[in-house]
Amino acid sequence: MARASQTHMAVLGALSIEPMTGYALRETIRDVLGHFWSESFGQIYPALAELERLELVERSGSAKAGSSTFTITAAGRRRLRELLGEPVQVAPARNGLMLRLFFGRTLGVEACRELVVAAEADAQRRLLEFDALAVQVAGETQHAADEPFWQLTISAGRHSAQATIAWAQECLAALDEVAR
Repeated sequence: MARASQTHMAVLGALSIEPMTGYALRETIRDVLGHFWSESFGQIYPALAELERLELVERSGSAKAGSSTFTITAAGRRRLRELLGEPVQVAPARNGLMLRLFFGRTLGVEACRELVVAAEADAQRRLLEFDALAVQVAGETQHAADEPFWQLTISAGRHSAQATIAWAQECLAALDEVAR
């Protein structure tokens, strides 16, 4: 699936939940989808313009930037369903931490240890955020039909954070052995 199609899927998906301005859409993608999906803010407004041209979204309100509200159309809902039905494209990993650890002999054990400790702390912080997010989503009555599906993504984030914590503890023990 092309990058533009994935951007369209994110935009149409967010608008399928509720109409919103371009600014609110940017915030939603960052704050709500952000734990599993990132989107370049520079792609959102061009995607909205393209989706409007294709009659997959409608604009209402002022034409002034940021004050128009976008709503998904019936054709947009059909296109969203098509996009969601396409095979998932797995992007090649680009993990700066793994790149540094791979060359850890050059970096040094203590620097590797600091990187792993920071990764563990970040995973602990994310785990707390996911726990809070799960409670928040469970309390939302406006989107009750979406809640079980949203919880699936939160669960994936929690599992990922827990795995990172376990991995970090294993790495620290291995780095202790290397240092000896």
